[in-house]
Amino acid sequence: MYESGEDYLEAILRLQLENGFVRSVDVAHKLAVSRPSVSRAMGLLEKDGYIEFSMGNMIKLTEQGQKVAEDIYGRHKLLTAFLQKITGVPEDQAEENACRVEHDIDPDIVAGISKWMEENGGSADGSAEK
Repeated sequence: MYESGEDYLEAILRLQLENGFVRSVDVAHKLAVSRPSVSRAMGLLEKDGYIEFSMGNMIKLTEQGQKVAEDIYGRHKLLTAFLQKITGVPEDQAEENACRVEHDIDPDIVAGISKWMEENGGSADGSAEK
């Protein structure tokens, strides 16, 4: 999967969690891209079996799309929490950097970060333990 496709899937998942539904215009706003760009990306994601359109032209993740989106979003949350914990930078800065790293990081590195977080007062899903 290409990096921008992962960004779109993650955005769809996050919007679904926030709003309960997802429209193309919401994706465009979330990613700060044009509606034609979203339309093109949605066509590719639908063709590849990651999304489908329901009544009212709502975007819905398929089972395959949900799995990929959850994996990407999980890495995103983990990396954001990890970067915050080890550097002390604000969440928005850590999140911005996590976005750049989440697409290229090796699975064994993710597993190592997850293990480190569990052993050092964080959690494997990226949430902070209190």
